[in-house]
Amino acid sequence: MAARAQSETQVLVRTSGLGKAYPKVFHRRDRLRALGRLLVGRRGADAVRVLEGVDLRVERGQSLGLIGENGAGKSTLLKLLTGVLTPSAGSVLVNGRVGALLELGAGFHPEYSGRDNIALSAALYGLSAEETRAKLAEIVEFADIGDYIDEPVKHYSSGMSVRLGFAIVAALRPDLLITDEVLAVGDESFQKKCVRWMEQYLSDGGTLILVSHSMYHIQKLCRQAIWLRHGRIEASGGVFEVTQAYLAYHERKTAAQEVAHANATGTGTEFELVEFALNGESADVPALIEQGGSLVARIEVTSRFGREPVIALGLSRADGTTVYGLASDMDGRHPRRIDENRYAVEIVFDALPLLPGSYLIRAHAMDSEAMRLFCTVERGLTVRGESRELGMVRLAHAWRECVDAGSQRGAAP
Repeated sequence: MAARAQSETQVLVRTSGLGKAYPKVFHRRDRLRALGRLLVGRRGADAVRVLEGVDLRVERGQSLGLIGENGAGKSTLLKLLTGVLTPSAGSVLVNGRVGALLELGAGFHPEYSGRDNIALSAALYGLSAEETRAKLAEIVEFADIGDYIDEPVKHYSSGMSVRLGFAIVAALRPDLLITDEVLAVGDESFQKKCVRWMEQYLSDGGTLILVSHSMYHIQKLCRQAIWLRHGRIEASGGVFEVTQAYLAYHERKTAAQEVAHANATGTGTEFELVEFALNGESADVPALIEQGGSLVARIEVTSRFGREPVIALGLSRADGTTVYGLASDMDGRHPRRIDENRYAVEIVFDALPLLPGSYLIRAHAMDSEAMRLFCTVERGLTVRGESRELGMVRLAHAWRECVDAGSQRGAAP
């Protein structure tokens, strides 16, 4: 019983069946109808459900990333957690002092100076006048906006507003820090300062909920992640697993359009790509391999007149950057004829050196002279693993201690 009570004290955020809905309002009569439903405690069946059935548990010391497309419900969830909005369904419980950066300039009085807004924000967080004065110099230094600290906030740029807001939160060191795309605003030096502060905050036992479209920042700062899609939790778990699934989803989303465009460049149906399997799986789902794992691509092409095709394979990163490409004629290989009008090849990549992330693999059917492209099929590839290395591939390397150049020059031959 005592252990359970101790575990509960570590829970900073808990939601159960959390949901938020808004009435559809297009005309004045819609507003009156929505108001009437609210007065009688009813929710219209035509309400827009922005968030639905979200169960969440965040314990002290955790770092959670929220990802998803625009309109997925991320900002709504944060506003429910901070009490800015009230839920339409379910419950939300938040323990401890919360520091929130949800919108640019939120909570600032535009006519007050930055210095006055510091005092106002500190008072709202429960600090006394003495505590505020003690932290004032620290906040001003962190914000680093110069003389603008004594200018009205309405004269601030978006980056300056975020600087001041983050400086206030950093000085307060809340139990739970909630941020919504704060790293997307401001110059690079300030972003680095924020990242360093958050890393130190987490190492000191702080708790973070971060919303960002930057998978780099999510992977760098968070250990867990939740992917919201259409207001519901699509996936949750380890940050690398969830972010890679999210990137693979975006690849599949654009694949049909890209493949249709590629096929439109073909000039006939003499050659048709009828099978494209990765590690034995031909279903149209991303292939999953561990970092350093092997990949076997099997491609089958039909040839209307029995002519031997050239079969090509291309690998690119999710953003379209080419990683590698090859064709059967480049290596002097001939596809195996498995019946009168069908050819097949298998390409094996042992110990694939790709870094964790999402990639696209395209198989192409070309004519015997490799002059015309007839068909293209695209598949996703997700490489799973944890790595903070940059780029697309991992190059074999080793670190060694430097030998003093002076001692080398003085050494005997």
